[in-house]
Amino acid sequence: MTASSAYQWFKSSYSGGSGTECVECARVDGGALIRDSKHATGPEIRVQAGPWHLFLDALAQRRAE
Repeated sequence: MTASSAYQWFKSSYSGGSGTECVECARVDGGALIRDSKHATGPEIRVQAGPWHLFLDALAQRRAE
């Protein structure tokens, strides 16, 4: 089991439908992880909770426009 498989990953609703632009996220203590779904064993970006929530709020505002 790799470290990545220990997390519950979910695909972003903003990912492209063609299968070429897929982003996955996983909630972790204190924030979130982000990775390219085509490279599940590749690098992950860890984002702390504060910046992650600011990012989600910005997406929600953009979606409302």
